[in-house]
Amino acid sequence: MGSIKAQVGNDAIGTRSAAMGGCSSTFSDIWSGNNNQAGLGFVKELSGGIYYENRFLLKETSYQAGAFVFPTPEGALGLNLTSFGFELYHETKAGLSYGQRFGDKFSVGIQLNYINVGFSQEYGSKNILTGAIGLITKINKALSIGVHIYNPTRSKLAEYNNERITTVMKIGFSYHFSKKVIGVFETEKDMIYPATLKTGLEYHVNAILYLRGGLSTGPVLNTFGFGLKLKDFNLGIASSYHQTLGLTPSISLIYTR
Repeated sequence: MGSIKAQVGNDAIGTRSAAMGGCSSTFSDIWSGNNNQAGLGFVKELSGGIYYENRFLLKETSYQAGAFVFPTPEGALGLNLTSFGFELYHETKAGLSYGQRFGDKFSVGIQLNYINVGFSQEYGSKNILTGAIGLITKINKALSIGVHIYNPTRSKLAEYNNERITTVMKIGFSYHFSKKVIGVFETEKDMIYPATLKTGLEYHVNAILYLRGGLSTGPVLNTFGFGLKLKDFNLGIASSYHQTLGLTPSISLIYTR
């Protein structure tokens, strides 16, 4: 019988990332507790959000997430929950994170994750602890750099075949071309797979509307979406398109106070 390879990773959460090629390492928002914990250091508002992604329009590969952020005097605490899969294979992850800023230009973050991986009744389930670390530095008013490492300790999933949770490293750049236009670029390297390249653009049309688009490689995905800021709520819609597998739509709703 062949081995069962671990699928557990650290997929980016949020429609902003989903619409901008999957870039996430320089963003500071509610989803930073999963995407790059250093981003929490610049979050100063209490917020909660939910996210749903229907991968390739298949119920069996749907992905759900929820997150909360609690500001502190010098940063913020984050709690995020994610779930993926169906009765024959599913992943559930709960993460507790903290981001600490140092002045206005530098922040570091750390996270502890508890993961449950469940297979069919024949194979049972497995519980694992992993971690993540990240940093963000704002070089100037226009340019920011983000670095993130998920599972730096290479936590083990199973003794058989020395199967481990994958380690993922990201480095990204964001540049404000103007007050209305932001460009992002990111490279991501999974220990198992070749490096991928991602890029995206966001245009702040007016007080409530954001338009977004992007592209990523490995596999090639075209991404697009928009965001609406409605008083205390932020609604996001995004989708990616794979030439063979088709569309992956997603939606998020965030409440901030």
